[in-house]
Amino acid sequence: MQKSIMMKGPTRCRTPPCAHSSLSINSLSLSLYHQSSQPSSSSMAFSFILLLSSVAAAFLLFIRRIRYRRMGLPPGSLGYPLIGETLQLIKAYKTENPEPFIDERVARYGSVFMTHLFGEPTIFSADAEMNRFVLQNEGKLFEGSYPASICNLLGKHSLVLMKGSLHKRMHSLTMSFANSSIIKDHLMLDIDRLVQFNLDSWSSRVLLMEEAKKITFELTVKQLMSFDPGEWSERLRKEYILVIEGFFSLPIPLFSTTYRKAIKARRKVAEELTVVVMKRRTEEEEGGERKKDMLAALLAADEGFSDEEIVDFLVAILVAGYETTSTIMTLAVKFVTETPLALAQLKEEHETIRVMKKSDSESLEWSDYKSMPFTQCVVNETLRIANIIGGVFRRAMTDVEIKGYKIPKGWKVFSSFRAVHLDPNHFKDARTFNPWRWQSNSVTRSPSNVFAPFGGGPRICPGYELARVALSVFLHRLVTGFSWVPAEQDKLVFFPTTRTQKRYPIIVKRRDCGLSSTLR
Repeated sequence: MQKSIMMKGPTRCRTPPCAHSSLSINSLSLSLYHQSSQPSSSSMAFSFILLLSSVAAAFLLFIRRIRYRRMGLPPGSLGYPLIGETLQLIKAYKTENPEPFIDERVARYGSVFMTHLFGEPTIFSADAEMNRFVLQNEGKLFEGSYPASICNLLGKHSLVLMKGSLHKRMHSLTMSFANSSIIKDHLMLDIDRLVQFNLDSWSSRVLLMEEAKKITFELTVKQLMSFDPGEWSERLRKEYILVIEGFFSLPIPLFSTTYRKAIKARRKVAEELTVVVMKRRTEEEEGGERKKDMLAALLAADEGFSDEEIVDFLVAILVAGYETTSTIMTLAVKFVTETPLALAQLKEEHETIRVMKKSDSESLEWSDYKSMPFTQCVVNETLRIANIIGGVFRRAMTDVEIKGYKIPKGWKVFSSFRAVHLDPNHFKDARTFNPWRWQSNSVTRSPSNVFAPFGGGPRICPGYELARVALSVFLHRLVTGFSWVPAEQDKLVFFPTTRTQKRYPIIVKRRDCGLSSTLR
């Protein structure tokens, strides 16, 4: 993100100017006055051209509005030429309260409206029914479409950009490594060990978001390539930070320092992963022991993926696992800290589990995870309030008619999960953190068909169950092993991704029960 530069105004002279200087300035001013009072023919011509251009632009905008109405498009505004309403969107999402951007337009135009974002005319949907329709018709009426910066940084072979039967196959493969059975039998132990290993290193003051990112990145690296935490994974993680910062930057290296750094970091990541892929391929060809991770499955796939295709796939999966789950962890802690009653009930639930163990470092089991009902309420409410995935971009593959409007072929659609999740028509006191709304006996329980924190349809996030388990294990180890208070005030911002502005610094104090695990 580029820094804004404050320009200082002129400073006053400490000593008065000499008479000669004053006379020269006054003479020059008088000369300029006489010149400006008698406009030249060239300045008159320029003024006429400027006026004519303004009239022509206004006329074209008027004609465009008439044409769009006849096309049956939703109401709305395309904003300024070329940039549309992109700057207003970014400005709103850089604050802790981006809702006015959506609220003002929904109040004026309705839950489906036309706008212009990131260089393209876009239909913005704050409507749950329309969002479901768009997600369920992936590959039929709509296809994934993301800003060029994201596409370039993830790579042309990433899961995000795959289409058709190949996407279906790779999505299924990814889910097979993150479903309940795999987590229960293989990943649960790794998750708990990695969480304990990282929490063991905590001292009095920690940046919770940074610590959460270490945990989720190391977990994803372990799942994909069977690497334990070390210098290599930490070096790779630091490059990923630069890659992610370039997601919503201008995709022209010459004009964007952020994008230029992101492209350079992406190249380094790809080089590191290529070395790993080539080494593993050689080991398997020579009859070495085959590991039970996602890389092994990719190398053995019938499609015969190239090294470049596998690397692009790994890059995208690492981004997904690194950024989203760590943010959920951080915000869950922030929200329960600001809601003492919720924190007390969370502690009570996890203390019940802890006292059943022989020691504090004894690993959690799948049955422990399934005995955390209130924790799941906290997870749901964190996902609903925070909206780590605020929405998804899709492009119409053909003319589509829905809810009385027409979406022209080639136009983008932004399905906003955030707008639906924070709609008081769906959730009572929608902008208040209230985990009890998810309890089965709650009279304010929200309809599940409007809750879509992981998307939906064929492109639903394949790691949604793994994210829930990782967060639940993290909360267990945190509340049973530590007490904490915020080190300073921090706030949420939502651009380029959802995060806390100061990475949520907290002062932690280890409880007497302590943590004594080591990564074995």
